Amino acid sequence: MNIGSVKYSNTEIKIKDAAKFLFLKKGFSATTTREIAKESSINLALLNYYFTSKRKLFEIIMLETIYDFLSKMVEVYNDEKTTLEEKIKLVSSKYIDMMIADPHLPTFVVNELKNNPSSLLKILKGKMIMESKLIDQYNNGVKKGIYKKIEPIHFVTNILSLIVFPFISSPIIIKMKKLSGKEFNEMMNERKKLIPKWIIQMIKK
Repeated sequence: MNIGSVKYSNTEIKIKDAAKFLFLKKGFSATTTREIAKESSINLALLNYYFTSKRKLFEIIMLETIYDFLSKMVEVYNDEKTTLEEKIKLVSSKYIDMMIADPHLPTFVVNELKNNPSSLLKILKGKMIMESKLIDQYNNGVKKGIYKKIEPIHFVTNILSLIVFPFISSPIIIKMKKLSGKEFNEMMNERKKLIPKWIIQMIKK
């Protein structure tokens, strides 16, 4: 399914943007088609004309959101021109920026991947994360004695966890540290430099 190649009219884009904002903020069940119509400044009949049901609209938003989330990682991990360490820095920076811009995104993506694991099969084609250039570079580093030999899935999981988990647990972190939203974002920006250092320390001999 080539999600990124689907073309939409301006009205459809307007509806999708409004629906994405509401679905990420409130979830599927708590969002009504009337709210989507109001948020997109169109009437309900026009919404139903373009998207026949709330479920269909949600599935489009879900697949596109997960596609955007995962494709950025695959793109960075398969870049032939960057080193392993540069890839970790890039993916940390890109994803932290993405989640600061849209704080509801990580929880939405994690929930939908858990509830709809089959969506991954519709999205990730060709080179998967575990067949990426990043993993090739890691395995080559192991052969050369640069990196410790660990199962690559642990390596990839550690990167993703260090980036995503603080955003999912942000209410706890904010309460524990008595942070404002701005201070939390500053803390996350600091992690752009810290995460690559931690990951390299984990794998280097």
